[in-house]
Amino acid sequence: MVSVYFFRKRSLISLSAIALLQVPLMLASTEARAQLFPREFGSIGLEQQLDIPLNNGSRGGPREQADLLLRLGGGSYRKGYWEKALDYWLEALDIYREVGDLQGLGLTYDYLGHLYAKLEDYEKAADMLRRRLGVARYLKDFQGQIYGLNNLGTLLLQTSNTQAAAETLVEALAIARSVNNKEAEGLTLSNLGLVEFERGNYFDAIKQYEAAIVLRRRFDEPLGEANTRNNLGDAYRAANLLEDAAIAYGLALQLARTTSDIPNQFRAFRGLANSYIEIGNYPPALKALEQHIALAREEKDLFQELIWLRLSAQLYMAAGDLANAKNFYEQAINLARVLEDTGEEALLRNDLAQILYQGN
Repeated sequence: MVSVYFFRKRSLISLSAIALLQVPLMLASTEARAQLFPREFGSIGLEQQLDIPLNNGSRGGPREQADLLLRLGGGSYRKGYWEKALDYWLEALDIYREVGDLQGLGLTYDYLGHLYAKLEDYEKAADMLRRRLGVARYLKDFQGQIYGLNNLGTLLLQTSNTQAAAETLVEALAIARSVNNKEAEGLTLSNLGLVEFERGNYFDAIKQYEAAIVLRRRFDEPLGEANTRNNLGDAYRAANLLEDAAIAYGLALQLARTTSDIPNQFRAFRGLANSYIEIGNYPPALKALEQHIALAREEKDLFQELIWLRLSAQLYMAAGDLANAKNFYEQAINLARVLEDTGEEALLRNDLAQILYQGN
């Protein structure tokens, strides 16, 4: 049986769906995706939250200035000007501290935690998220505590601190159950599944994901459910339950299409292709890859085209068609060079060398 992976060890977090923007996010809320944090919070995601002004009852000059800085930071964030967003949010943070605005303080800590994680400054990201959690505890805001713990837990998992991540998420689960917040319980169970997956406990991960799906279906959370079903597919694949994996990815794809969730559509296509290649059933694998490249071209996403090229090469290699595999690897190498991804280019060249060796 041929195992087919696009992401190598350096991208293990992506494979298990805890890529920074693939996991639910709470920011006012991974699976950014990112998704780093819980992605849904009252059905409002990070991008929408950045547009929501604070409402503290009484407005004063400094508070209005801090609110404006928060929104300006949001605009910079959306345009990809992360350092500029950081400056705005740090200035807003200072003002909220001076006037004692705990609501604004907690929200800004959330934004900064997400941004520092995006900048791969995980120490500062964790500090911001712990501060956000402290604000929620001071205010006896149980929902804020649950999502704050999920944010922190997924960040700890992002940095491979699985034990601390597990302890953090178990605390979130206990609070969610104590206040009978089933939606938050579903999110936390899904994140706990990620912990078990990273530990290599694939059957335990499957149990967590299946329990999470029951709750997410009950509360009609198609975004969260699609992400969890893709996670479930990954766990089934890792446990060599390939037909179950294909079913999980197919259901994730249906849900992702209903919500125009592009990242989870790509994940599902990759999962389907990998599962069918490993089963040895190449026609449905090829169909999944055709859908993958169609979406990649529609989105003008060259990185996803690179994934398609590699997976196509691996499909033909598994099928014994070395000529087509060689052609796809060469195209992938050229595209990796265009994207200036030297790491992937080196890996692709190594795979191509193996084909050339087999052909001799």
